[in-house]
Parts: sequence; C-alpha cells; structure tokens
Amino acid sequence: MASEHIGELKKWATDVARKGGDGEPIQLVRAQELISKNFGLQTHEVAILGLTADGRALRFLTPHNLRTVGQIPLSSTNSLAARTVREKRPELINHFSVVPHASVFEAVPIADEQRGDPIQKIMSSPIQSSGKVIGVIQVSRKGKAMTDAGPDFTHPQLRELRLIADALAPCIVICNQE
Repeated sequence: MASEHIGELKKWATDVARKGGDGEPIQLVRAQELISKNFGLQTHEVAILGLTADGRALRFLTPHNLRTVGQIPLSSTNSLAARTVREKRPELINHFSVVPHASVFEAVPIADEQRGDPIQKIMSSPIQSSGKVIGVIQVSRKGKAMTDAGPDFTHPQLRELRLIADALAPCIVICNQE
C-alpha cells in the first residue's frame, strides 16, 4: 500500500478546500497523479467525474481530454459511473471488458495519434458530501487483452479508493461550483 500518496493527496485536498479555489479553476492533475501512483496506474487510467448542476448527469473533471467529450446521464443502464451514483456504493470489476458498458469514452485518443486500449479492470467509488453523491472516482487498468492489463484490483484497494473519494469530496464541491 502506498499510503504516502494517500497522505499527500489528503494534504493537497485540505489545502485546496481551505483556499476555496481562490477563484481559479481547480486543477485535479495533482490528484490524478497521486492516485495513479498509489495504484500503479497511468494517469489516463484515473477519472474523476462531478455531478452536473442539474444533478441529472456526470461530467468528466479529469482526465482533461474527456472534459469536453460529453456527459453520462444518471439514467444510463450501461454506465458503471451512473450506477455508482444511484447505488451510493463502491464497486470492483476485474472482467470489465466482457461487461456491457458504453465504450464511447474509451475510444477518445489519449494523445494525438495514440488510441487508448480498452478498460479491462475497474474500480468505482462515489464521492459524497453531506450524505449526497456529488461525483465518482474511477481507476482502471487498460490493455489490449485482460492479461495485458496487470493484476486484478483487490477489496483492500477498493477500501483505499473509498478513502481517496472521501478526501477528494471538498475539492469536488468547489469544482462543481465553477
């Protein structure tokens, strides 16, 4: 367990919340980096989503290349992120590539001329504030095949993701006000 990354993330989130964003858009890149290091992932394998102002959809806050791609309606039956909001519970799926899901976001290039691999394994956790879900954090392992994606996620890692979601909550509140 890379608890130093979680500790640094909590400190960062506390500082951001204390400053209240200072009128500047909050850059979640630092959080994305710390979370990816914690789980041994690439930064593009970490997604943080916030609830839209009308509370009917999720929008990507990070990775940056997905911010303008679209939103995920909470009514979506094939979206793990939407289900995470509705059920208010974290989930781990180590065979995600065979689970029916909307793959539109996986098709977005990671960088110019670099197509992304499909998500093979994923963990999803609600981000809550005052008992209400305000966002979702998802970490994934991508690869051309399940064997290329690295080790399975574990239930202790899912508990860590929940702790990270709790630490991020004040930042997501601020991001959703921007």
